[in-house]
Amino acid sequence: MTDVVFTVADGVAVIALNRPGARNALNAAVFDGLTLAFAQVVSNPDIRVAVLTGVGGNFCSGMDLKAFVRGEKMDPRGVPFGGRDNVVVPKPIIAAVEGYALAGGFELALTCDLIVASRTARFGLPEVRRGLVAAGGGLVKLPRQAPTRLAMEMILTGDIYDAELLYQRGVINCLTEPDHALEVARKMASRIAENGPLAVAASKQIMQMSLDWPASEAFDRQKEFTAAIRESADAREGALAFAEKRKPQWCGS
Repeated sequence: MTDVVFTVADGVAVIALNRPGARNALNAAVFDGLTLAFAQVVSNPDIRVAVLTGVGGNFCSGMDLKAFVRGEKMDPRGVPFGGRDNVVVPKPIIAAVEGYALAGGFELALTCDLIVASRTARFGLPEVRRGLVAAGGGLVKLPRQAPTRLAMEMILTGDIYDAELLYQRGVINCLTEPDHALEVARKMASRIAENGPLAVAASKQIMQMSLDWPASEAFDRQKEFTAAIRESADAREGALAFAEKRKPQWCGS
């Protein structure tokens, strides 16, 4: 049984963590599987969006502490979560969360561009309870996505929180009924996949990078990316399709 299941349909890749007996905890084999999966997402032009999820009723419970104690080497460089040296995925990634998303599992979700979660999902960064820190993105990403005091509370207490609270605070995009997170995430992914792939990728890149741009430079700096989009074949196709009242046929150039 593979620890990461990868499927593609209609431009949407689904990457499913598949260690249900361990609540999809992260070990060396999972990182290897994620590396292969995201390499395909990056290289395959037919894939427009990726959905990250977990099987067996949970998203991911974080790092496998038994594997950590055993000294397993977990190489995250091929996964778009964590440090700056990790692989960059220009295409949107949606987290579809059921059950627990804890520690590294919550950090996986935070690094996705969108989060769809079941109402019964539970989130937390309990690293401090094990003498560790949320260095996989929790300390630097959660304060940018949640109110500062809520982020500080979650990080310092290590408590677990309901999806409803994080939805109210804007960390989660969409709440679903139990067992429907993947279904709703697929529908969201399909809506994104219908759009111009160059425009989607540029929009994601600008939004991420502009967080560090001075406001006085933002409009000028985004022109480095948007000028090429305006001159692309896809931009002309989008306008022509609108005029002809048909769906555009994107070529990605």
